[in-house]
Amino acid sequence: MSNRLIDRLLFRDFRIELLESFRIAFTQIRAHKMRSILTALGVIIGIIAVTLMGSAIGGIEIGFERSLAVIGDDILYVEKWPWHNVDDWWNYRNRRRIEPQYADTLKRLIAATPNSNLITAVPTLNTNRSVKYGDNEVQNVFTQGTTEEFLVTSTATFKEGRFITAIESRGARNVCVLGYDVADALFPKQSALDKTVMIGGSPFRVIGVYGKQGTFLGLFSFDTQVVVPMSAFMKTFSSRLDTSIRVKVKDKEHLAQARDELTGDMRRVRGLRPEQKDDFEINAQEGLRSTIEPVKAGIAIAGLFVTSLALFVGAIGIMNITYVSVKERTREIGTRKAVGARRRTILLQFLVEAVCICLIGGGAGLALSFLMTSGVAAAFPSFPMQFSAGLVIIGMIVSTLTGILSGFAPALSASRLDPIEALRYE
Repeated sequence: MSNRLIDRLLFRDFRIELLESFRIAFTQIRAHKMRSILTALGVIIGIIAVTLMGSAIGGIEIGFERSLAVIGDDILYVEKWPWHNVDDWWNYRNRRRIEPQYADTLKRLIAATPNSNLITAVPTLNTNRSVKYGDNEVQNVFTQGTTEEFLVTSTATFKEGRFITAIESRGARNVCVLGYDVADALFPKQSALDKTVMIGGSPFRVIGVYGKQGTFLGLFSFDTQVVVPMSAFMKTFSSRLDTSIRVKVKDKEHLAQARDELTGDMRRVRGLRPEQKDDFEINAQEGLRSTIEPVKAGIAIAGLFVTSLALFVGAIGIMNITYVSVKERTREIGTRKAVGARRRTILLQFLVEAVCICLIGGGAGLALSFLMTSGVAAAFPSFPMQFSAGLVIIGMIVSTLTGILSGFAPALSASRLDPIEALRYE
């Protein structure tokens, strides 16, 4: 007989044994429904923990990427402070202010640089003010002063109206553009255009309303803001606030070269000597990315701990109930061995039973996790939790491995039973 034929016969025997093991497993599970459900409870909790952790991390990543899309991945920010925690706080505190007029100087340097990686520089000043119209008022609105070129560095769209013009910017006109939520709160049933709102007690005419932009991980809303001309901002609110200069990059694929060019330009603007350190910061998206990674890592570690604990408890329960099943069916094992059942067949039977209980628990856990994820997504739309196909695959793999690891020891003990002793067992 050829080796190929032997392999085919062995595979056929194994397939028959596997199918028979599944049939016996489901028969036993149906016969002991409540015991099987309670046994699978630990696996259910563990799978819920796995999938919720994955959904949370995925939601953070998606929300973060959406937020970065609003900020812009081709924008560099010249500021006094870096976008990460600092140890030498006083060193940054004592830096000179970033002045609004630096933007004009930077634009001249950019225009004079052949093949520059930069396009333009736009200054912004920020504060928080209340915005009021009639009896309606919104507190702590992010109020930003900038120039007409701000749109070049922004991805925002308009629900209605337009942005600030050059004439309005240079003439310090008291005009403003409202964020979506601010306009909705002040003008719930009417258009905001050409209405006069009070920003920090000063009148401003509404010339535009932004379209909805969303939030930054649910912490900061891009829709709760108002934009006014830089000159009007300095005249009405303050001219001594730290300025942030947004610099548009020509090609985001060459962001490192653009950063180096901007650093050199800023050193010229500041009048720094070669031996002096930079007294300004060039911030970009990767600065924010470095702050989100510890959050993701913390969630992953906490989730892994809870998941491991729940799965460990579930595995102990499955191992215990499989041992009980072996004891209950000792005579059956002896009978099967007496009529020719191999050790492999007995081991496979109990191992498959443990895996089936885990798979049922895993399926129930995935279903409950899907419902919980959908509920969180509906209740908190700003936090985009997603239940992906990858989580289903991970959940079923974890369930299978839990069944194999927890069921192997009792299945092995069942396969090693002496048939004569097993037949005598009462």
